[in-house]
Amino acid sequence: MVLEDHPCCDLTTARDTWLEDEDSATDIAIDCISLGGVRRSVFYYDISSVYAYLAAERIDRLLPDADWRPILLGGLFKLNGRTSWFLSDERETRIAEIEERAKSYGLPPVSWPTALPENLLALARAATVAKQNGREVPFALAGFRAMFVHGKDPSSPDEMERLASSAGLETTEWTAAIGEQPIKDELRRTTEEAHALGVPGVPTVVLGSTVFWGDDRLEEAATAFRVP
Repeated sequence: MVLEDHPCCDLTTARDTWLEDEDSATDIAIDCISLGGVRRSVFYYDISSVYAYLAAERIDRLLPDADWRPILLGGLFKLNGRTSWFLSDERETRIAEIEERAKSYGLPPVSWPTALPENLLALARAATVAKQNGREVPFALAGFRAMFVHGKDPSSPDEMERLASSAGLETTEWTAAIGEQPIKDELRRTTEEAHALGVPGVPTVVLGSTVFWGDDRLEEAATAFRVP
């Protein structure tokens, strides 16, 4: 049985269980990541996160079989009560740190957008459509690079259409799918799944019951994955 065929993986059960018993919901979500004794690494991300961008550019080398799952970071923050570092007193320090990391990874200089994407929800839903069509990786990478290399708003209608085309998605069908209820429900379920597993933010790699939060823990996650 593949992961997506498991009856718990739509997270309806996990979501409903979490409302009554968070520990049981966590067990359900972990079962969705480890089935039949086969361990899987799951990569949770949001295209608006620069730290997720840094991880996304490296994860294919470190965890090439990772399951990329887009979530709505703002929705996760509502569930766990956290907020973005970008709104904190650490902002300038973090920006300098991120730029240094990008340089050390051999990535282009970070081009900081003048503002957050105007429609974060639409962007996350678009990433969910790409996921359901098996094009989540090229779509996400194109979105990350549009935002943090070229300084564009990846959530604008024209830019999202360009991203979809570059990822090999049929743009007319893709545009219509973004507003469909199943896509809205799937994004909500995946975000709730991440919360049930204890994911505090993005990027996060989950391996079984272990949560590796942060771009700087990607190598640690890869090492843990290789250990029997």
